[in-house]
Order: sequence, then structure tokens, then C-alpha cells
Amino acid sequence: MSGKFVITGTDTDIGKSVFAAALTAALDASYWKPVQAGLAGGTDSETVARIGGIDPHRILPERYRLKIPASPHFSAAQEGVVIGLDDLGIPQVDGPLVIEGAGGALVPVNPDLLFADLFVHWALPVIIVASTSLGTINHSLLTIEALRGRNVPIHGIAFIGAENVDSEQTICRMGAVPHLGRLPILDELTPESLRDAFDAHFDMGDFAS
Repeated sequence: MSGKFVITGTDTDIGKSVFAAALTAALDASYWKPVQAGLAGGTDSETVARIGGIDPHRILPERYRLKIPASPHFSAAQEGVVIGLDDLGIPQVDGPLVIEGAGGALVPVNPDLLFADLFVHWALPVIIVASTSLGTINHSLLTIEALRGRNVPIHGIAFIGAENVDSEQTICRMGAVPHLGRLPILDELTPESLRDAFDAHFDMGDFAS
């Protein structure tokens, strides 16, 4: 497999990095977080490497590492950093690549650029990660609408949390997007438990190039 995917979320702290770790491991892919905002307590790259059991050589260095845990445009401004589109070209790697955005699709990268606009520039299929909790229908459909309005290719949606059949089906039907699967909340998050959960709830054929 040589597929490249962008991972975005319907909100922050919904498990986007957990899904990214699972997909990176399943594809034997490289992982790239282009902009990391917030360094205290570890980075998303470190989390993905740890819980996914990813070889450190397949974790690509962030282009921007910002200390303040906030929207990248704010963090960068506070730290005197200018984030430029020209600095965010897709790295050249052998094999699959998983790219993880920051927060949701409409989070500003800089004062003039949203992550959704960056997705347009990359022209890669985007996987939306959504919680199954209350409010997910609204958040998910808004994300789908924002991406589709920019002609961003949506590969599908992956859910995180307890099964919520009605919400999941409603989002996929009304948003006209494929349901890729659902990762349950794991009591113990290890490379082994994450791999087993992904294998049980996702079909690798859905990620074939």
C-alpha cells in the first residue's frame, strides 16, 4: 500500500491522535504532524509513536513546534513565529504517509489560512475523526460541509467511543460519506490493544490505494 491520508477531527481532544496511531501502525506508514501547538506533557508525535508502537524513524519531525497549547495562528504570533504555506509541503517518503492536522478542519494555521485550505493545497484524501458522544451529528456534518465546499476529497469518517448506531448512520447518510469504522474507548491503551481494536473494527481494504 502506498496511500497517503490526512487526519482531521470534528473537535479537539476526541481521539484523533489515537486513530492516527492505529492507522499508521496498520499501514506500516510514516507519520507527520506538521504543526504542533503545545509541548508540555508530550507531543502528538510522541503519543503516536508510543501507543502505536511506531518505529521512531517513521515519525517525521514537525515543521513547527510551538510551546503554547492554542490555535497555531495564535501560538505562532505569541512566539514570534511566521507559519508559511511554502514551508508545509508534503514530505517525500517511501510508502504510506499519515498526516495529522491540529484540532478541527477550520482551525487557523496562520491569520490567512485554515487547515481546510491547507488540505486543498495538499489534495490528499481526508479522514474525519468524530466522537460518538452528544453533539457529534452537528459537528460532523459541519466538518463535512466545510471540506466539501472546498472540494476536499473526503475518504470517510472514523468514529471514536461507544457505539451510537443512530448518530453514526445519520452522519454517514446525510453527509454522504463512507463509515470506515469505530474505535472503542480502550481501558489500557497499548500498541497491542490498539492494533487488536483496529483489526476488529476496521477493514484494511477501505484504506487500499
